[in-house]
Amino acid sequence: MTQAATAAPATGIKRRWPRVAIAVVLVLLGALGICELMGWPFLATPLAKLLSDKLDRRVSFSAPDNISVASDGFSVRFLGGISAHLPFLEIAAPPWSQVPHLVRARDVSLDLRYIDLWRTREDQPLRIERLQAVELDSELERLADGRASWKFKPQTVPDPNPLRPLAIPVFGRLQVNKGTLHYRDVPLKIDVNAQLSLVDGATALTTSPVPQPTAAGPVAANTAPVNALRLNATGRYRNLPLKVELVSSGLLPWAAEGAAAVAVPLTLDATIGTAVLAFKGTAADALHLGGFSGRFTLKGPSLAAVGDPVGVTLPTTPAFRSKGVVVRRGKTWNVVIDEAIIGVSHLKGALTYETDRAVPLLAGQLSGPRLLLADLGPAVGVTPTSAKTATGRVLPDRPFDLPSLRVMDANVLLDFDELDLGSDLLEPLRPMHAHLELADGVLTLRDLAARTATGEFKGDLRLDGRNSVAVWNANLRWKDLQLERWIHQKRTGNAPPFISGRLSGSTALQGQGRSTAQILGTLKGKFNTELRDGAMSHLVIEAAGIDIAQALGLLIKGDKALPVTCGVADLTAKDGIFRPHVMVIDTPDSTFWIDGTLSLATEAIDLRAVVSPKDFSPLALRTPLHVRGTLAKPAVSIEKGPLARKLATAALLALANPLAALLPLLDRGDPDAAKKDAIGCRELVQRGNARRAMAAGSK
Repeated sequence: MTQAATAAPATGIKRRWPRVAIAVVLVLLGALGICELMGWPFLATPLAKLLSDKLDRRVSFSAPDNISVASDGFSVRFLGGISAHLPFLEIAAPPWSQVPHLVRARDVSLDLRYIDLWRTREDQPLRIERLQAVELDSELERLADGRASWKFKPQTVPDPNPLRPLAIPVFGRLQVNKGTLHYRDVPLKIDVNAQLSLVDGATALTTSPVPQPTAAGPVAANTAPVNALRLNATGRYRNLPLKVELVSSGLLPWAAEGAAAVAVPLTLDATIGTAVLAFKGTAADALHLGGFSGRFTLKGPSLAAVGDPVGVTLPTTPAFRSKGVVVRRGKTWNVVIDEAIIGVSHLKGALTYETDRAVPLLAGQLSGPRLLLADLGPAVGVTPTSAKTATGRVLPDRPFDLPSLRVMDANVLLDFDELDLGSDLLEPLRPMHAHLELADGVLTLRDLAARTATGEFKGDLRLDGRNSVAVWNANLRWKDLQLERWIHQKRTGNAPPFISGRLSGSTALQGQGRSTAQILGTLKGKFNTELRDGAMSHLVIEAAGIDIAQALGLLIKGDKALPVTCGVADLTAKDGIFRPHVMVIDTPDSTFWIDGTLSLATEAIDLRAVVSPKDFSPLALRTPLHVRGTLAKPAVSIEKGPLARKLATAALLALANPLAALLPLLDRGDPDAAKKDAIGCRELVQRGNARRAMAAGSK
């Protein structure tokens, strides 16, 4: 064969190669086009196997015999993204789960963008462009160790942070004609069954009769909007019974993206535990409550019942109800409270609750015309009633919920027209201002300022709940409290008040414990107060001195007020026991000296009052008075020794002459003290210190 003859076939092959390649490409494109048009029906089995291997979970596109599906078979398209139609879809639950399946759906349409699939490699939640299903049944489960049925990676070790937010898919469009959901989450203490319907209300046909033509012409099919979202859920949340009904009159995205989502009308009625919430407004995100704005009413048997479902620390109170406006912007809730009624207290305010912090923050202002201290109950260490505890003690011993002080921070200004102390004896504070701060488990009431009885209270209170035992500090000051106004002293006729004058003083105390009683039982610090421009009932003075003659005279003539030239109380506390350095009341008639102890640890009282008269009395049985017993059962008695000696002497003298029996009962008083208008508080304090030192040395 010649060289020319050999070259001719080779040249022909080279000339035909492009045509062959083009033909092959055209055939492949044609085949791909035909397969794309047909929906790749032969990929159903391989794709189910591929997904099963990738998800480590059985995936099936074949419906069981007892489930009827549409006649249209499996189809999937890849041009511009993944678009699939599945007559049936089942994704099995993981081997450790007891639920029958993870997802079971009928007549499913699914659209995915390639860019969204790529982003999932960056640990971002999967975005599903569109998911539609005629029926959807889902069983979601998460165990205490963090294993979750919706996590498809093999989970061989516990999740180090099982309470992290759920990384669920984000939907551009979600439509479910009939859906059921069972969600069990052990870390979040959730066990809920829900039925939902989520359709496009703008285009869905109603089931009303076909409209008839009118004179104006034929009428189109009824395309009036219907409720786009309806969800009914029952179960338990944070171990509390839950019932929710949510209805939207527009298409509400299940998990909307960004701020571009359009808010649609929404109504919500929920009962969690004993708290009842009703809301009417708008929202743009059904899952995260994005674009959430509207009016609400909230009520419950206690403020704590309202705080428990959302993890907000609120005190145990009487029945509570409120109404107002709530708006959510990003991770921040803004609430304007038009009215809140707790027991008989009336409040209003504006608060924000920020959830995007390591520790959520509640901030804002609370005010109102009246706050009854007892309505805050154990939060401020008072009991709902004045009844004694089961042990017969008076001081409340209900344990503090210290861990609840650590689940959130707070920064709230308090401003009340009236703070009722809950006692018929004490005048309310009008007004009362304070700054409440809760940070890292430390509750502080600072810049306290309140007025009452023409005087004022100022100071700070602090409860440190960072450890298992709380530490309490109080630094309070009071000035010019008019006792006759602050302490209600009802007396018949025109009798003067038992005691009056301007009271000023201060205290610095510290205690620790797990309840109010324990804190009071460990108090240490100082308490001092002074009465100025005071007066005291003359009858009380004579009765305290057991001056029978003068007391009878006052009962006949009527009581009168004696000026108090000096009234001082200087006490120290240690281990919950208060002891007076000096406790003295001086009047032109007598001087009262009080010593002894008052124990808040055991609630025991052991006080002794000695009266030093300054005037003459023909019939006096003067002897020290004792107040003993407990706070629950105090008992007043007289010191029997001095009284017995007087009466014994009087009895012996009566044997000689009946009139001589009166001699021991004569009391000439202290003429030198009577000549002085007042010994002076400084000298009395010094004398009191000397008396206490002598008493201590004699023991």
